[in-house]
Amino acid sequence: MAPRKSSSPGKSARNYRKNPASYKKKLAADKRRNATPAQKAYRARLAAERRKRGMMGKGGSDLSHTKSGRLVKESPKKNRARQGANGKSTRK
Repeated sequence: MAPRKSSSPGKSARNYRKNPASYKKKLAADKRRNATPAQKAYRARLAAERRKRGMMGKGGSDLSHTKSGRLVKESPKKNRARQGANGKSTRK
């Protein structure tokens, strides 16, 4: 089942809801990126950790990478919003 749409979407989500063509372009780019061997290994490592912690398949929190390399629970919105814009760190 697909996740519910947020009742308070971020700036990007609002943009993609208004511009279907832009959203299709983003989906195509995501598909290419997610098919790379590096991205598959990244997802496999996170999935293994979620399984180990008993979080797998239950939704909820993300596992966020910290500067020290540890994985900590964090809200998906905060974790996925941190993308290194304006010189900010990409890690918690």
